[in-house]
Amino acid sequence: MPDLSSRQVAQLPPLQAIRVFEAVARHLSFTKAASELAITQAAVSYQIKVLEERVGAPLFLRRPRQIALTEAGQRLAPAVSEAFAILGQAYAAARGGADGLLCVTTVLTFASNWLAHRLGSFQIAHPALAVGRETTSRLTDFAREDTDIAIRSGGGKWPGLEAHKLLDADFTPMLSPKLAATIGGVREPADLLRLPILDPGDIWWTQWFEAAGVHSHDLAKRPGSSMGAQAYEANAAIAGHGVAVLTRALFKAELADGRLIQPFDLVGDDGHAYWLVYPEARRNVPKIRAFRDWLLAEIAG
Repeated sequence: MPDLSSRQVAQLPPLQAIRVFEAVARHLSFTKAASELAITQAAVSYQIKVLEERVGAPLFLRRPRQIALTEAGQRLAPAVSEAFAILGQAYAAARGGADGLLCVTTVLTFASNWLAHRLGSFQIAHPALAVGRETTSRLTDFAREDTDIAIRSGGGKWPGLEAHKLLDADFTPMLSPKLAATIGGVREPADLLRLPILDPGDIWWTQWFEAAGVHSHDLAKRPGSSMGAQAYEANAAIAGHGVAVLTRALFKAELADGRLIQPFDLVGDDGHAYWLVYPEARRNVPKIRAFRDWLLAEIAG
């Protein structure tokens, strides 16, 4: 880490102005920044003016009912966010523990079918650390949202984020034994086309049938609706409403107790997986490190 001279320190703008800039840049709102910092909107405007005068250029474009970062603001915002992250990391390390609130966002099916069954052991190991969970399918913007860690599905490459692979997002058809019995059992892949298909527009179906050597051109013409998450499709399959294409690792319990059956060993894989991600600059924050180490150990076990 480079040493700062007294001259360089003296040239830095007031810390309060930098803190206000970080909040405004994250929210893109003077009003929300004022609320977060518990100061008036006039005070926010004043601190931004102070910083702009020190920088020598405007940092925000003021528009009716919205603001946007200027080119100078876009250059400054990521460095300021990282600096505050490093300060927070150093402060947490100085306090010497993982406590407070850990905010985790995760996709619905991973949350309900994997994380919810195991999170209790983490809470027992870290009683001073509360875990707040949000389930969402959108990508979290760590620079603008109060999120510490996210669990995402995808290819695993997101600029500026550390990514740890958790589970392969492979896929294969599953259905209830009762539904399979309505056609005398499912003996070959083509038999599935004699049954209702849940979310027939899902690309996984096309890929799986192609791998099985079965023509399924009529799938797109079938009536059906997208439920938006494997957890919902699995519940519909358990109820006997159709065949779902699901990720094996997330439905081990349902397969083990016979609520679902996997009629074929053939499994599709499009290279996607579930990943644990967080900003690279925050890798050593105690609460993030604690959750990461626990989750990776659970996956490995």
